[in-house]
Amino acid sequence: MKFTIHRDHFVQSVQHVSKAISPRTTIPALTGIKIVASDEGVTLTGSDSDISIEAFIPKEDEELQLVEIIEEGSIVLQARFFADIVKKLPENTIEITVSDNYLTTLKSGSSEFNLNGLDPEEYPRLPEIEENNIFKVPTDLLKNIIRQTVFAVSTVETRPILTGVHWTLEDGLLACTATDSHRLAMRHAKVETNSGELEFSNVVIPGKSLNELNKILDEKDEWVEIIVTDNQILFKGKNILFFSRLLDGNYPATKNMIPTHSKTSVTLDTKKLTQAIERALLLSRDGKNNVVNLKAMESGEMEITSVTPEVGKVTEELDTINYTGEELRISFNGKNIIDALKVIDSTEVTIDFTGAMSPFVMKPTEHDNMLHLFSPVRTY
Repeated sequence: MKFTIHRDHFVQSVQHVSKAISPRTTIPALTGIKIVASDEGVTLTGSDSDISIEAFIPKEDEELQLVEIIEEGSIVLQARFFADIVKKLPENTIEITVSDNYLTTLKSGSSEFNLNGLDPEEYPRLPEIEENNIFKVPTDLLKNIIRQTVFAVSTVETRPILTGVHWTLEDGLLACTATDSHRLAMRHAKVETNSGELEFSNVVIPGKSLNELNKILDEKDEWVEIIVTDNQILFKGKNILFFSRLLDGNYPATKNMIPTHSKTSVTLDTKKLTQAIERALLLSRDGKNNVVNLKAMESGEMEITSVTPEVGKVTEELDTINYTGEELRISFNGKNIIDALKVIDSTEVTIDFTGAMSPFVMKPTEHDNMLHLFSPVRTY
């Protein structure tokens, strides 16, 4: 195998596929990046069995020659060294040659590296996915969906199913839900399907997979094709394939958890509420559950307090934009509220309370495609 390649494109693709590689794998080939040079261009693959990423660099892109294939072939190179080497090579072009016994030479300007490669035949094959049921999402929307849900997944492995985001598709509406049993984030979005009958109800994607996908998705105005099977999901972008295994098990029925009525409803300025809770948390940072107390008064004012006996007390007064219902006192995890406020794309939020010890709902006022649910905290 022998080819020359544009360094910047190569570095970016190497960084993308490296995100799927785990140093803890028991399969030696999976500690490396598989490189295949063919007549169309160069394909790079990284995998840890749970996530697999394939990046393709075409011979030409917008009339710029990126790759010159001198001899087709394939090799697996140790990711740990290879990624650092290509990043630091001096010139815009890299020449890669594989000789006998998988010995690989990288040349760029005055630099030359000789690396011991691995047999590409030992590299596990990527999952074969039948592309019958496809739906499409614009890249920027997919990035938003991930950002607005994945933060709420559980980081504790005691209930593995809660470490993922639950996706359902019905009548062209994608519903994405994440919960760690103390808070819940839900996001809806209209998507394009290749078949009006495409539906699924129990697809749970690991939060780790979605975080890695979000890092490699480009902000460009392009579509991502998504294909779901029984145990895999495939995201197809321009010159990138991202495979992830799905989590086994049934996701809890979250629809029943969301209250349909409220005793007290308040509308607040998102930025002012965020800043008030952030200040309240300054004194409870060392506490385990970041408890913030809220008192909603019929006068239309809200009082936010936080008390840490050995440190002190903070009191914030906040004007509401709209207030209906009874007076209320409630305590909650302030950090969870901040996490949600950071992803709500709305200048105002409405919070509906059903009682001092019942879960409450927070929604943006400018659209109805998301909601957040929180459990209160007992303070006595």
